[in-house]
Amino acid sequence: MKYDYLIHNHYDELTRSERKVADFVLSIGIKIIYATLTEVREAAGVGDATIVRFCQKLGFNGFSDFKIEIAKEDYTKQTADRPQDDYDTIVDSLVDALKRTAQLLNREQVEKAVSLMSKADQIYLFGVGGSGQSAKSLESILLRDGVCSTAITDPHIQAQYASVMKKNSLVIAFSLSGRTKDTYDAVNIAKDNGAKVIAITNYSNTPIGRQGDVVLQTAIDEFLNGGSVDGKISQLYICDVLTKGYAAQNNIDVVALRERVLRSILNKSIE
Repeated sequence: MKYDYLIHNHYDELTRSERKVADFVLSIGIKIIYATLTEVREAAGVGDATIVRFCQKLGFNGFSDFKIEIAKEDYTKQTADRPQDDYDTIVDSLVDALKRTAQLLNREQVEKAVSLMSKADQIYLFGVGGSGQSAKSLESILLRDGVCSTAITDPHIQAQYASVMKKNSLVIAFSLSGRTKDTYDAVNIAKDNGAKVIAITNYSNTPIGRQGDVVLQTAIDEFLNGGSVDGKISQLYICDVLTKGYAAQNNIDVVALRERVLRSILNKSIE
């Protein structure tokens, strides 16, 4: 049963406080899957226990279980009429991810991010899971243009590196949701030590987004589809924008650098 119908069917059984939760959920719709317990508590003006009881009255174990079921419902609806071998649909989805990310791109923020990269003594790239893979990709992309950076995807190592950072250190943090706890914790330590932060995330008003001296927005929500190609393509687009912006701002002879890189690995090919 659709979650909104489910809420309406149980509405008369809810207490006055629980109805505040119900009204808030209905008002924001599918966006509830990206809301935290704290955000719902503050918006509805109720306690955590009230939110949990509301979810249980609808037949769920708790708030997380409630959000997962809504995400499953939305994902099923989006994919119901899509053939599994519809390759054109896949292409359209990736192109749409790029276009939506490009529309969110703020040139002033990009220029500020590139400036931070140019001034940094060390550049560290933080991310876990799929975002960690994007951090590794940026490390490789930057290297081809002569920029040495360090991608760190282990949360414990991230925290250790963050603890010894200085004012001229720069962290580029990847998190589509902006709420990845491991990444947030490491970024928070880095900020305490004076490091600058570029946050690559969907939302500026999230824990990681608020820590960013610069926020570059991606455009892919993937609550039920973590590590999707769409999400990665959105992040990698911004990586390429940053790299090209850095090369332009610093007058880097990209051709000469790439020739040197190519020559260094030519003998790695099998004749």
